[in-house]
Amino acid sequence: MRNAAKITTAALAAGALTLGLTACGADQDSGSDGPLRIAATATPQAEILAYIKDNLAKKADLELEVKEFTDYVAPNTAVQQGELDANYFQHKPYLDDFNKENGTDIVPVPGATVHLEPLGVYAKDLKDLADLKKGATVAVPNDTTNEARSLQLLAENGVIELKEGVGFAATPKDITANPKDLKFKELEAAVVPRSLEDVDAAVINGNYAIEADLSPAKDAIAAESAKDNPYGNFLAVKKGDEDDPRVKKLAGLLTSPEVKKFIEEKYDGAVLAAF
Repeated sequence: MRNAAKITTAALAAGALTLGLTACGADQDSGSDGPLRIAATATPQAEILAYIKDNLAKKADLELEVKEFTDYVAPNTAVQQGELDANYFQHKPYLDDFNKENGTDIVPVPGATVHLEPLGVYAKDLKDLADLKKGATVAVPNDTTNEARSLQLLAENGVIELKEGVGFAATPKDITANPKDLKFKELEAAVVPRSLEDVDAAVINGNYAIEADLSPAKDAIAAESAKDNPYGNFLAVKKGDEDDPRVKKLAGLLTSPEVKKFIEEKYDGAVLAAF
């Protein structure tokens, strides 16, 4: 990523991944006729996959082996190295940046964009972003695209202004107006919810908000709109594996009416079906 802290985080995550997969025996090649080994973050991705595994996979003659991860680096590393077959945890701007920064060639599976987790701003003692005091500290994810996404959300709500055209690459350096003199605390996305006790507000990814018992629909003082949103989460594989029959089966199940109903009933607006 852009600084030493981000590079260190990625290196540590990759090291932890190697140890974890060795312990699990994930160096064994499952082959195209074995179980589909898929990486996912816990909520909602692994929960959606568990629903499929328990209710839909057998009828589709698909065996799933789901491995949960707590960060946004290791799932791509595992797929790139062939230790796992696919992953389900990320959106396109993040994947594009990851491939560029790491020289990887992971691609979305066509037609397998599953859901959107609205990014939200949360605060322990505030009801509105306008109530942020001068000099307040706001925690944001430190990976490139989710930090930019956070800043765009704050800009859309009039808290800051960003350099025109900066888009998915925005950083605090691109802030052109900051009338409240806000300070930004850049943290790994998974850690941001735990920072709520120590900051005035925090911009939290939807899956980590849910894990922290926060609802984007009910608890966020500002949240992304689903309309024309580029941050849908999808099934991804290493380039060349898109036509794996197991991958195609899972893609179909992930975008089935049954899964759409599951998402709507379980998450009550905190997760939105993207198909």
